[in-house]
Amino acid sequence: MATEKRTGRKGNTDDAANESAHLDTLKKLRIVIRAAQRHSAWIEKQCGVSGAQLWIMQELHEKPGLRVGEVAKKLAIHQTTASNLLDALRKRGYVVKERDIGDQRVVKLVLSEEGAALLKKAPKPARGLLPEALRKLDADTLMRLNAGLQALLDTIGQGDEGYGLQPLPFTM
Repeated sequence: MATEKRTGRKGNTDDAANESAHLDTLKKLRIVIRAAQRHSAWIEKQCGVSGAQLWIMQELHEKPGLRVGEVAKKLAIHQTTASNLLDALRKRGYVVKERDIGDQRVVKLVLSEEGAALLKKAPKPARGLLPEALRKLDADTLMRLNAGLQALLDTIGQGDEGYGLQPLPFTM
């Protein structure tokens, strides 16, 4: 009987600790998402382009001449989404499409002078808060985070892989 009471109390203690742990984790997720939202809104207010567009500009600054598919791969987004973001930047004069000299079918993308000037004065990190923070994590931490997020997605059970190829709505 004494063992049952101790087990019962320990079970209650474990339940309380678990309750506290999952709420602490929920709070941290909220903080991460809101920090990314605030950063994205700040970028848009400071330079007039979305966070995703600024990230594209950073990639084109580092490697001029990327193709649409290469930009999509660097941002881990669908090619159609990358194309739409790039079209908006092109219409505003920040990105220029150039035909490849060797193969006229190939379109390469470069920052215009206006785009380069905007990127230079834009808030940092240009890739966005989350992508840059993830790049700074060591391999072991990143692997554990990825495994933990996959476990969360497995628990949710509605993990549409297509969502992974869409920028967060507040970065568009």
